[in-house]
Amino acid sequence: MTDNTVHLEIRNLTHFFGGLQALENINITMRKEEIAGLIGPNGAGKTTVFNIVSGFYAPTQGDIIVSGTRINGKKPHDIAAMKIGRTFQNIRLWNEMTVLDNIRISQHYRLEYNAADAFFHTARYKRREAEITSKAWELLDIFKLADLAYEYPKNIPYGIQRRVEIARALSLQPDLLLLDEPAAGLSAVDTVQLIDYVTWLHDNFHLTIWMIEHQMDVIMKLCEHITVIDFGKEIASGSPEEIKNNPDVIKAYLGDGQL
Repeated sequence: MTDNTVHLEIRNLTHFFGGLQALENINITMRKEEIAGLIGPNGAGKTTVFNIVSGFYAPTQGDIIVSGTRINGKKPHDIAAMKIGRTFQNIRLWNEMTVLDNIRISQHYRLEYNAADAFFHTARYKRREAEITSKAWELLDIFKLADLAYEYPKNIPYGIQRRVEIARALSLQPDLLLLDEPAAGLSAVDTVQLIDYVTWLHDNFHLTIWMIEHQMDVIMKLCEHITVIDFGKEIASGSPEEIKNNPDVIKAYLGDGQL
């Protein structure tokens, strides 16, 4: 059940790329352990919102507040350290590293040892590396990837690469997980499995999950609340049923008709 405590608050978010306005006065509030969606037509500005929240862009105006802390202008690694995980629309795995190492390396933002420890393989270095590896194997087991631990991502099916990417994001032990089009490119079978995985992760890790997704079945089945943006502006916000029947949303997607 969703906690009433505010986890993420976006206030009057506005962003320009040069003279082009990408976002205008976006306001979103998410509660702890909520699953929420951010949808809109292609080019609406959805990924720009995620890029700002995860530190790839600094907002032109407005505030991003996570668990009461303003995070404007923080770097991606600082935001990751605040327990905010992220996947991407286009999968960004390291194809020359094994699946195991892809998950291990994402934990190195908080090494807790220095260069001398690494060079001399001190007890602190060995202890921390053992902890990182143990956590990686735990995630491989959860995502049914253990048999592929020493395989390279470029050699495994696309749907499984998606699972690796989500596992890697989970290795940061996030409280807030941003999923950018997790169902993109997946088969119907993989999409059903994705819905089951996201539900299981939410229930067992007590995550707040925010997702961008074009597949309406995924959004409608998973999300408690949905925000819709078009041309960088919010046009609707509400429950899946409210969004499904909102005339402004229908017009934005289809011109006329029904979602």
